[in-house]
Amino acid sequence: MELYKDQMFDEERALYGKDGIRVISCRFDGPADGESALKECKNIEVQDCYFNLRYPFWHDDQLCIRNADLTELCRAALWYSKDIRISSSRLHGIKALRECENVLIEDSDIISPEFGWSVRNITMNNSRAESEYFMMRSEHLTFDNVILKGKYSFQYITDSVFTNCHFDTKDAFWHAKNVLVKDSMIRGEYLAWYCEDVTFENCTIIGTQPLCYCKGLKLVNCRMLDTDLSFEKSEVDATILTVVDSIKNPKSGTIRAAGVKEIIMDDPEAAGKIIL
Repeated sequence: MELYKDQMFDEERALYGKDGIRVISCRFDGPADGESALKECKNIEVQDCYFNLRYPFWHDDQLCIRNADLTELCRAALWYSKDIRISSSRLHGIKALRECENVLIEDSDIISPEFGWSVRNITMNNSRAESEYFMMRSEHLTFDNVILKGKYSFQYITDSVFTNCHFDTKDAFWHAKNVLVKDSMIRGEYLAWYCEDVTFENCTIIGTQPLCYCKGLKLVNCRMLDTDLSFEKSEVDATILTVVDSIKNPKSGTIRAAGVKEIIMDDPEAAGKIIL
């Protein structure tokens, strides 16, 4: 592979269209302020590099990034690319990942609003993220031990599994379909409204008005804390190990709970059963 080491690049399309390169300890920064440094490349290995310019990895194929810094000025870093592996890196520019497929992210730190839109087949392990509208309209997500802080996360996602995660996020999982969340904590308001075939297993759910207008919703041995006005208009089968603040007008199904402080059934079409 062609090697680039200890160099600085600031020109437009500095390494455009390269096939089979290693880029080690290089800086993409400087007065020329050029964009798209590694656009349309294939078979790229990037290690110990610093990216402070826009759009470095667009339309790339077979990309490996290790121990890289993508600063807040490195906006829209990875778009329209596939077969990507990112490890021990910092992705701190807005819209860092979009319209990509077959992505693995490990041991990394993400600070990136609108991260991960329309991504297909992404695995994320042992990482932290701060983002708004995180992973919107993406599919086939597999997350393990991910800590997330932000708003409007996982909206319109499909066919995904999350384990051992900690999410502090409001309006999460809206319109999600075919999703499993296991052994995780989800804190935030208005969780998973309008979702379909979503299951929470051995999870702790915290926050007001969760799980409304859902279809095919399942809770298996979950804890619910500070969750008032839960399950409104939802089709739900739930086993809850704690006392729920209030349940309002579940549409159908059965909710088994350790207790409920208030049950509100003032809709004649609410036919869900509550068993204490």
